[in-house]
Amino acid sequence: MCELLGMSANVPTDICFSFTGLMQRGGRTGPHSDGWGIAFYEGKGLRSFHDPEPSANSRIAKLVADYSIKSRVVISHIRQANVGQVCLENTHPFSRELWGYTWTYAHNGQLDPSLFDWPLKFYHPVGTTDSEYAFCWLLDQIRSRYPERPADMHELQRFIHYCCEKLRGLGVFNMLLSESTHLFCYCSTKLSWITRRAPFGEARLKDCEVSVDFYAETTPNDVVTVITTEPLTDNERWQRLETGEMIVFVDGEVVDQLKG
Repeated sequence: MCELLGMSANVPTDICFSFTGLMQRGGRTGPHSDGWGIAFYEGKGLRSFHDPEPSANSRIAKLVADYSIKSRVVISHIRQANVGQVCLENTHPFSRELWGYTWTYAHNGQLDPSLFDWPLKFYHPVGTTDSEYAFCWLLDQIRSRYPERPADMHELQRFIHYCCEKLRGLGVFNMLLSESTHLFCYCSTKLSWITRRAPFGEARLKDCEVSVDFYAETTPNDVVTVITTEPLTDNERWQRLETGEMIVFVDGEVVDQLKG
């Protein structure tokens, strides 16, 4: 299956270290060689890169790993295709507009083909993956329930969790979703997270010989949470989400945690 990577931080932060580890799994230390993508929020703006080539060999991925793009919310994905051919339009993350915000989404897993019988109203897929179809269905549900952005985000979070539970009924549905401030992380089978804050220490990647001393790269007030399918480092303690659990992060902190 595919692998996910997300970040939520209280200050603009680069994801070069974590992405360097993830990209190795796209054809070098892992089988996820059917394309990759990454999206960085800068305020309400979105900067994204996609490539149908394996991330381990992609010159664009190397640029992203070397280029210190600062963001407070990032979503990335490396693909192992199961539904839909290997092509640019089938690479995650996918994006659509709702309430004047650009929503971004990435999915890991495979869903029953009956998903394609679920009706769509406003949003329609560009590619042929079950992942993008599920995203269009999810945004349709949110748009129908909330024509305007709700004042109570906790109510919205509960509704998104309810929709994710319905999608999990069709198979494996691990998901990252954001509208620029909130990072929604839903677990069906595998999703782990770690929050780094002072006192910062050294972290060492599993997939290549790269380490970083975050003490030298941060301030005492920084809070950075990284979410990934499988832990990226081997000298830190990651927390695993339970099946049916959704955690919502804002500025690197947990603001909601819903159980299945």
